[in-house]
Amino acid sequence: MKRIAIPSSNGRVNDHFGQSEAFTIITLDAENNVTDEEIMPADKGCGCKSNLSNELADKGVSVLLAGNMGQGAINKLEAAGIKAYRGFSGEVKEVVSRYLNGERGVSIVCDNHDHHEH
Repeated sequence: MKRIAIPSSNGRVNDHFGQSEAFTIITLDAENNVTDEEIMPADKGCGCKSNLSNELADKGVSVLLAGNMGQGAINKLEAAGIKAYRGFSGEVKEVVSRYLNGERGVSIVCDNHDHHEH
């Protein structure tokens, strides 16, 4: 079983990891078939300063596919055993399909930590 998390809003990848309303957690079987989909509400606040990475790890998440996120959030996710990929956009299910077909996003770093303007 593999679990993938995607910061999401209305079934689409949220553009900013730390400002996401929720995370869609997709469960895959050994053949990469989707067996479950869960929506986990996100706490407000910057992803790099929250306990989000540990919460996702406790749910068995090993991969996170995001639109954009800062290096601090990536470091916390990787410390929790979650491989983070950024640069994804579109419908959640389409993004999971692209990941399973080998897409790994692009290197986009959020360097704006003036989050009260988001």
